[in-house]
Amino acid sequence: MTDSIEDSAAPLMEHLAELRNRLIWSVTAFMVAMILCFVVAEPILDFLLAPIEQSMRALGDPNPVMQYTAPQEYFFTLVHISVVAGLMVSFPVIAYQLWRFVAPGLYRTEKQAFLPFLLASPLLFLTGAAFAHFVVTPIAMTFFLGFADSYSLIAALIPALGDVAVAVPGAEVVAPVADSGIDIVFQGKVNETLGISLKLIVAFGLCFQLPVLLTLMGKAGLATSAGLAGMRKYAIVVILIVAALVTPPDVMSQLILFAAVYPLYEVSIFLIRQIEKRREADLRAEGLWDEETDGDQAAGDPETKP
Repeated sequence: MTDSIEDSAAPLMEHLAELRNRLIWSVTAFMVAMILCFVVAEPILDFLLAPIEQSMRALGDPNPVMQYTAPQEYFFTLVHISVVAGLMVSFPVIAYQLWRFVAPGLYRTEKQAFLPFLLASPLLFLTGAAFAHFVVTPIAMTFFLGFADSYSLIAALIPALGDVAVAVPGAEVVAPVADSGIDIVFQGKVNETLGISLKLIVAFGLCFQLPVLLTLMGKAGLATSAGLAGMRKYAIVVILIVAALVTPPDVMSQLILFAAVYPLYEVSIFLIRQIEKRREADLRAEGLWDEETDGDQAAGDPETKP
């Protein structure tokens, strides 16, 4: 009895020691990447603020200015950047350590099935992040700043609105000089503007993981192509709700996120259908395919067919 407990405890201790070593390597890689990113945090900040800079220049501000209102704010903004960038830079090392820990317990077929998803996940995240930074963020910034500038022009034409002038820095305000009223001018804070950019980058990066998640579920038999096809109308509603939650409150960026994510849902259905066809071919070749049981399961619930 005691010998069996000791024999079962030895592999557990070996796994815990292996897990500890993998965690040490992952944390070390993250800390080194974070320190290196902190050294170049200011160029990274300039890169992340480029969309709002371009929007402000397009709206007539020749010298865009951002500000911070607390002594420690700029420092912690750079720390925030270094943490996010360090995690992205060190992700290949972290993913490799995760793979080295999990791979010994997998069969060869399981390794061949899991490894492509491990490689596709960071690529899809980077694709979504780049799409958010270069496409969505400029549109969102132009919408919000352009709305303020447009309101100032409308106020100049409508006397009832002339008491309040709203403008972005550098934009020409054609409203007449009034004896009363307050000029409302945009003075952007670095951390708040950076928060919008990072929120969009993370949101789009995670949403672009949809094919990986659904295809893994299909690989594990938790989802079928017929079932996902029958859930299209619900998927549209869910994607629209997620778009409303993770994007700034403007319709344009929400529609862009929907237009980018919904095709990924259709791609997931296509990939799962290919997996099902390959699985059916393998089972037929081995003589294990049951037309009644396996055929009905592959077709999905009749009530959920498209």
